Amino acid sequence: MAATGLTRSVGWEIGVSRTLDQPPSAVWEFISGPRGLALWLGAGARLTPERGAPYTTDAGIGGEVRGYRPGARIRVTYGDTTVQVTVSAAAGGRAVLRFHQERMASAEERERRGEHWRRVMDRVAEALDAPA
Repeated sequence: MAATGLTRSVGWEIGVSRTLDQPPSAVWEFISGPRGLALWLGAGARLTPERGAPYTTDAGIGGEVRGYRPGARIRVTYGDTTVQVTVSAAAGGRAVLRFHQERMASAEERERRGEHWRRVMDRVAEALDAPA
């Protein structure tokens, strides 16, 4: 039996999701805007919404856009891994936000990144719930 989070096609992967008490459009606007990008991708990250467009964070981590579907999904390379963020509709006008990372090197990296994504999710939820 394979270890949890280990796949044949993309190696080690982790996913974190949460239903947020915000409409999908508000979650998308935040997560794809400067404040949201800084939370999940890194300070200074700016994305051009087209396949192959490069980006770099203030910390020097770079990658490229692999997919961008406005209102629904952003997929980027992040170092040697791939990160995907999706926003979808949930019951009651709420949104489901998902972070998924694949192509990690080990179970230990998977565990560290899982903790990272749970912290990011907490920060995103706090930012969305804060009064404007």
